[in-house]
Amino acid sequence: MKLATRINSFLPKFNNDLDQVFGEFNRLGLSHVDLNYPEHVVNIKTEQMNNMLKKHDLKANGVALRFRKEFINGELGNADQTISDKAIQLCKEACDYCEEINGDVVTIWLGFDGFDYSFQIDYLKVWKQIINAIKEVADYAPNVKISIEYKPFQPRAYAFVDSFGVSLAMLNEINKDNVGITLDYCHMLMKHENPAYGASILGDKEKLFGIHINDGYGLNDDGLMIGTSSLLKTIEFLYYTKLYNYEYAYYFDTFPVIEDPVEECERNIKMIKKLDNIIDELGMDYFSNLIKSNSAVKVSDLILDILK
Repeated sequence: MKLATRINSFLPKFNNDLDQVFGEFNRLGLSHVDLNYPEHVVNIKTEQMNNMLKKHDLKANGVALRFRKEFINGELGNADQTISDKAIQLCKEACDYCEEINGDVVTIWLGFDGFDYSFQIDYLKVWKQIINAIKEVADYAPNVKISIEYKPFQPRAYAFVDSFGVSLAMLNEINKDNVGITLDYCHMLMKHENPAYGASILGDKEKLFGIHINDGYGLNDDGLMIGTSSLLKTIEFLYYTKLYNYEYAYYFDTFPVIEDPVEECERNIKMIKKLDNIIDELGMDYFSNLIKSNSAVKVSDLILDILK
């Protein structure tokens, strides 16, 4: 199981020094790193990054785009084509960086592509603009997995790419082998989606390129430790990732503010390994037969079996 965690949770505790953070990741037993681009790599050439990763026995899972400043009124779908072109260029640069550090996935979360008021954007124009932009990025970097991460809202009142359904429709129109979707567990809860549902459909299509795992109550991007709020949904989600042989990193996208980030990450590692072991101990056939039974009372039996 490939495991990574949120770098920004660790930086304040480790003097905002990426090298120190990587050292702690190694000590904790994490295997992979996801870097925000360009946030985490400013003034760090790929050769230096590769040396740092090797030093701490870590591998790059990939990089995630972080759009700031001029992009707050939209990234790929910005009404100003000049800004949209800059966003596309940033995506291409992220792909170059990802390839050079032997990463697999470039994650594109369009946090500012959206709207706050009625009549604020031309929906069809933005739809086509984002699709064409992602096609361009995918064609530019055919050896990199381009993964769309969706979120229903925050920071915009309405995100443009806001749900599993919209992402899947967009994926079908893009129609590129190297474009898929990243599922963020909390984002799915915010949209009142069942995370396992999305993992099942994408797993079958071999389009599940990323997992951000966390927990929450569905009203906000809570970023709680995994399995602490919706344990059974988490187990079901992990079952489908195993069923379809998910091959990339499980990224702990959790937000320890009061909690110590090291202690919090330790619990995430223990929890995901415990839940993985529960699935293995009960067996994949156990879950397959449970699903086939189409029985709520059998689900109750599962909970009792887990509590033994």
